[in-house]
Amino acid sequence: MDPFVFQNPTKLIFGKGQNETLAKEVVKYGKNVLLVYGGGSIKRNGLYEFVISQLKQADVNVTELAGVEPNPRLTTVQKGIGLCREHNIDLVLAVGGGSVIDAAKAIVVGAKFEGDIWDVITRKAQPNDALPLGTILTLAATGSEMNAGSVITNWEINEKLGWGSPYSFPKFSILDPKNTISVPEDQTVYGMVDMMSHVIEAYFHKAENTPLQDRIMESILLTVMETAPKLLEDLENEDLRETILYCGTMALNGITQMGLRGDWATHNIEHAVSAVYDIPHAGGLAILFPHWMRHTLDERISRHVQLATRVLGVDSTGKSDEEIALEGIEKLSAFWTTLGAPNRLADYDIDSSQVDRMAELASNRGAFGNFKALTKEDVSKILTAAL
Repeated sequence: MDPFVFQNPTKLIFGKGQNETLAKEVVKYGKNVLLVYGGGSIKRNGLYEFVISQLKQADVNVTELAGVEPNPRLTTVQKGIGLCREHNIDLVLAVGGGSVIDAAKAIVVGAKFEGDIWDVITRKAQPNDALPLGTILTLAATGSEMNAGSVITNWEINEKLGWGSPYSFPKFSILDPKNTISVPEDQTVYGMVDMMSHVIEAYFHKAENTPLQDRIMESILLTVMETAPKLLEDLENEDLRETILYCGTMALNGITQMGLRGDWATHNIEHAVSAVYDIPHAGGLAILFPHWMRHTLDERISRHVQLATRVLGVDSTGKSDEEIALEGIEKLSAFWTTLGAPNRLADYDIDSSQVDRMAELASNRGAFGNFKALTKEDVSKILTAAL
């Protein structure tokens, strides 16, 4: 394995009944809180009212930023930064899924950055401070609650970029499975596809001697695949929600990537697709990942074979490595389709007219991908195959 240093400063407050800890966490950071949330689901399910009651108990002043988009936009981040400065905010509290938390990460960094936050997101500048960030997670999916990563869309120039900073880790994250029970079926499916995709990105690496890392990743994938059909049959089952919630966090809190560098090209391609078409992130991943896998069969096929046999249940008897790998890819795609995820770009009314533009957006900073470096031509082939 590669040498590594691991540090994750986020305090994870996990389990049934942990919503009740909010007030005692908030009071540690000051008197002025910016409450950030999305399209209103937390008001429909009662979580908003509960959070407000906890903030009143903490005796803090609350400013609100509502309406964070599913693909959070730079304009929303800039609005949040302005509110932080106007109201002398001491703590940003993000209540929602990964998009809300991603926006809040950019807000807390931007509030302490003298320049344009887009310069940080595009890696032209480095921050050196941030406001404290707390989160209450409502959707098991992105893992943003326990990592430094964030994805922001600049809609004016159709760029959707991932970024991160040592200063963008949440100080604390409250994960109570009760908060995810009201998540509808389609969003539940997208969340499970997303967390599996995070693991698979890490699984395709070139490091040697990673038996424990591989087994950790395989166990997360197997647990999601075992739990997912049960959960979709019983969406209000709090035990199943709890299992999936934990899987989502473990998939992207750094544990799986100790001593290795995952690929992450498929995420980059999907960001280009949704920067143009604004589709659900995990829906794009479900479509693109099998085609990326087929495109990379010539690159260390042993990783494909291992995934197929250890996780996807492929019997290798009498089959070539290529046959095993291809069967595994088919099984992965079929599993996601069975859950209700899309499998063609046409499912989102995407045709060939913007393939060149999306390929250009994905590759505008040069070749990318740590498992296999992709060029614009490679991206065009993957996108065309996914139509």
